[in-house]
Amino acid sequence: MFKKWTVLLLTLCLVLVAAGCGSKNENEENNGGAAEAGAKVTVNFMHLWPEGVSAGQNKIVNQIINEYQKEHTNVTIKQEVLDNEQYKNKLKVLSASNQLPDVGVTWAAGFLQPYVDGKLFAPVDDLLGGELKDKFVAGTTEAYNIGGSTYALPLEFNIAPVYYNKAIFEKYNLKAPTTYAEFQNVVKTLVDNGVAPIALGNKDRWTGSLWYMYLAERFAGQETVAKAIKGEESFKNADLTKAATEVQKLVDDKAFVKGFNGLSNEEAKSEFLNGNAAMYLMGTWELPNFTTNEDIPKEFRDSVGFFKFPAVDGGKGNANSWVGGPGVGLFVSENSKVKDEAKKFVEYFVSKWGEQSVTGAGVIPATKVDTSKLQLPQLYIDLFNEMNQASSITLFADVQMKANAAETHLNMIQALFGKAATPEKFADEHDAAIKKGS
Repeated sequence: MFKKWTVLLLTLCLVLVAAGCGSKNENEENNGGAAEAGAKVTVNFMHLWPEGVSAGQNKIVNQIINEYQKEHTNVTIKQEVLDNEQYKNKLKVLSASNQLPDVGVTWAAGFLQPYVDGKLFAPVDDLLGGELKDKFVAGTTEAYNIGGSTYALPLEFNIAPVYYNKAIFEKYNLKAPTTYAEFQNVVKTLVDNGVAPIALGNKDRWTGSLWYMYLAERFAGQETVAKAIKGEESFKNADLTKAATEVQKLVDDKAFVKGFNGLSNEEAKSEFLNGNAAMYLMGTWELPNFTTNEDIPKEFRDSVGFFKFPAVDGGKGNANSWVGGPGVGLFVSENSKVKDEAKKFVEYFVSKWGEQSVTGAGVIPATKVDTSKLQLPQLYIDLFNEMNQASSITLFADVQMKANAAETHLNMIQALFGKAATPEKFADEHDAAIKKGS
């Protein structure tokens, strides 16, 4: 899964996401086991698309819920909406007390593993054989398969480009860099002119991981990165150490906004949206904010471009290799008292999400959608075309790793960017955590 995604990427020409929802039952007296015909049922659905920062997705979620409730008049879908970090924290708290929502959002691979091990998520293989049979892009559901069973249905597929403000670049006669040397020149020019080159909110840690992962791939190559994450190669590999060293060089060169290690991703994103920083490396889940979100001024949206993370001279990676993979998916709680109705809602949600998420939010979905007759923003089309040329996809590091190793990775990312750890210490801690295997 961490290596070549050729089949998936070729299929992506016809793709676009599916999602599902559900939640925890608060009206147990009305919600016993499988819902009887006409019985009142409440399905609790917890997700991470708040109005405002995720306006496009939020609107689609509400549309689908309203449609479902009209078609199923005995069912009430009760939403709890949190932002990304709040969502992750609450999911951990609820899992500890075995009070997960009936339907919720999860990430794949390593993030999913402890919930599966704890028997908290229900298998959803039955949904893959019904209305959703053959609807997913090849390779997307596999990321949610553990031990031969599928524990969530993916909604989106993401890669992480470097977005940039074309107006700022034009002001200083800069062009989108195609080599790392050109990128370094862009950073220097912006710093010399008093402009923050890069918006980064590394308080959330996974944001800094994107930068390290790209540098690791460009210096060491995709295969070496994948082996290191699986414990088959040491993070002390010379090229991986170069990547960690380059992270600290970017810090020394003042490439990131002031106070980046204490800023959340939302705070850093605001710096980019407000024109205070020229570049922002983030997943394509941000595409709606740069295309369809009318809460963001059109003048700014029209000024957003992107470039591939450039290749490093003499490096083993290439610019057509991306960090990314399947985005969030929907799970059904194994202990839900309305599991059957929750599954029906997820199936319905996923089937409706695809085309609506493309046209209404500019999302790249995990389900197949014929986009040939759709009016799509140019930024979306350009990124979609780039994906079709990708040589490989490297799944986000913290998603690949087991829970404790992922936590070590994220902590060491923040320490590396904050210069509280040397590249050598960074490598040692990774090797130890991955060897521990938990």
